[in-house]
Amino acid sequence: MRRLAGLLVVPLLLLSTAACGDDKASDSVSKSGFPAITAGSKFGEKPTLAKGEGDPPKELKTDVISEGDGATLKNGDAIQVNYLGQAWDSTKPFDNSFDRKQPFDLTLGAGMVIQGWDKGLVGKKVGSRVELVIPPDLGYGAQGQGDIKPNATLVFVVDIVKATQIPKSAEGSEVAQDNIDLPKVGTKTDGKAPTVTIPKSDPPKKLVSNYVLESKGDVVKETDSVVVNYVGLLWKGSKAFDSTYQTGKTQTFPLAQVTLKGLKNGLVGKKVGSRVLLVIPPDQGFGDEAQQSIPAKSTLVFAVDILAKM
Repeated sequence: MRRLAGLLVVPLLLLSTAACGDDKASDSVSKSGFPAITAGSKFGEKPTLAKGEGDPPKELKTDVISEGDGATLKNGDAIQVNYLGQAWDSTKPFDNSFDRKQPFDLTLGAGMVIQGWDKGLVGKKVGSRVELVIPPDLGYGAQGQGDIKPNATLVFVVDIVKATQIPKSAEGSEVAQDNIDLPKVGTKTDGKAPTVTIPKSDPPKKLVSNYVLESKGDVVKETDSVVVNYVGLLWKGSKAFDSTYQTGKTQTFPLAQVTLKGLKNGLVGKKVGSRVLLVIPPDQGFGDEAQQSIPAKSTLVFAVDILAKM
């Protein structure tokens, strides 16, 4: 079973968008072994980083430039950050979220970003500004990435904006599943994948988005990022093609970037904390295109726990 997250959401690589550096020299902040922040040193300001001096460190280095008073981050937390990154031997950033004016969402420890982030941010507090120096083996290694050269040491300034603790399961009132022509989804809340029983009848032609467990949480909006656990199956043959439960790691979907129309439409308007059955017809799924183990013109079935929104 292969993960399909990259097919469900517009690829938003952490290190993807080139940005131009700011050559101003003020507010210089520097510690031994860390490139100086020469402008924009305060939390929330777009920083400017000096070039690293001498040989870069061989191990991950972290420096809390200013400590916040929020919760301490742990693996499994859904977090929002702003960041700027550049190579140790450069003065030009290769990526930053400040210019986009949109924080970056991730689940810490879920392997959504390079290892240097997952390892370097654990234990830091919300509201903190952190500088990370990441060696190649915890970054992009010998292959590099886009404008990042092979075996590059990376430097990031990261502002930890927000964190949310993620429950293990959806919770809520059970909703009757009395349509014999629709799949039945299990209602256990033990954190394990719910059962999904698909009928032998023909699939519906229109999108189905039904509560299985209905919570009293906030309503999901199209502009939200949602943290979910899900299992996805083909209607035909009832074969599972994807599941977050297999890896034990949740997935964060910025809904504005979700390309699978039925997934996005089916989650918008539902309440955080709920479990939802989605039946996605081909015209709101992958259509005439086969994707990995999903044949063309497939009807897709998802059982989704909406665990949090950012």
